[in-house]
Amino acid sequence: MFSLHVDTARTWRGGQNQVLLTVLGLRARGHRTALVAHPDGELYRRASDIPDLIPIAVSGEVDFPAAWKLSRVLRAMRPAVVHAHDAHAVAMVALARSMAPHRPRPQLVVSRRVDFHVRRNAFSRWKYAQVDRFLCASDAVRSMLTDDGVPSECTETVHDGVDLDRVAAARKLDVRADLGLARSTLLVGNVAALVPHKGHRYLIEAAATVVRRVPDARFIIVGEGELETALKQQVKDLHLERQVLLTGFRPDALSLQMDFDLFAMSSVTEGMGSSLLDAMAMGQATVATRAGGIPEVIVDGHTGVLVPTRDAPGLASAIVRLLEEPNRRTRLGAAGCERARECFSVEQMVQRTIDAYDHLADTPRARDSDRPASAG
Repeated sequence: MFSLHVDTARTWRGGQNQVLLTVLGLRARGHRTALVAHPDGELYRRASDIPDLIPIAVSGEVDFPAAWKLSRVLRAMRPAVVHAHDAHAVAMVALARSMAPHRPRPQLVVSRRVDFHVRRNAFSRWKYAQVDRFLCASDAVRSMLTDDGVPSECTETVHDGVDLDRVAAARKLDVRADLGLARSTLLVGNVAALVPHKGHRYLIEAAATVVRRVPDARFIIVGEGELETALKQQVKDLHLERQVLLTGFRPDALSLQMDFDLFAMSSVTEGMGSSLLDAMAMGQATVATRAGGIPEVIVDGHTGVLVPTRDAPGLASAIVRLLEEPNRRTRLGAAGCERARECFSVEQMVQRTIDAYDHLADTPRARDSDRPASAG
């Protein structure tokens, strides 16, 4: 089955990593794919070796010139499935399909990776009404969609996947040597976009408590985003300039992450938390909040520790305890690695995506789309 994938982001976040894993995984299974990505984006750069890589820049949710370019791609390539991977991509694909009403009409599949409610404005309702199938990154995301009125039969859960081979092959950076830190330094890491729902303010607040109780602890926060200035000011206000480092975007984030002693995720809302999968695949113990789909990834007390959202003291307490108990960190990390292999491999994610495509091809709506359009 020929699938065309669309992602409009210029940044590199967990969602873009999942797009690349999906496209590469499908191609490895012998499926023809094409990818539409922003020409100035990190996804486009990393996918440069993929055949049928199509640059289209999107300036906003309603971008008619971009939709027109995509409609020409649809007419020329005639994919069976168009798979949109972000909200702006859904809008562009919905508009493009209306501009290219050829038969058979490509099915619209949407990956939903955020646990945000669907907007209730008229355009949002229209674009999501065009979707034939939602692939939800977690049961929590799926539940939110159905609560927002999406028919449950149009949704299914396809958990994000982790490329275990890529993690195993990654070269670990010596963060302590790079930063001039003692070998005894304990590194607590976080990899996430610096946006409100990731809850970094609570992690930095927790760090102030942790470093008082564990003086050798240092926090490494990897990512970029709109809150970078505000978070750096918070670090300064709490006099944590030596203990908390915001690195900005790092293309080698995986190699840097491999040197962490503990991974911490402070999200207020979270579709699933794919960076947790990287940590688990590395055998790192994790502390995370109970936001969204995170409890579907982390088994509290077995593969990591879960704390309430917006609870900086609780986050600090869990981090301190694990930093002080290296044997427990090792046990949690080993159990997390096993769970990643059993439940969240990229191969499983790709197969479930293929199954969703095949199921969609057999639905009455898909068969009806093959009928010639009536005159008039």
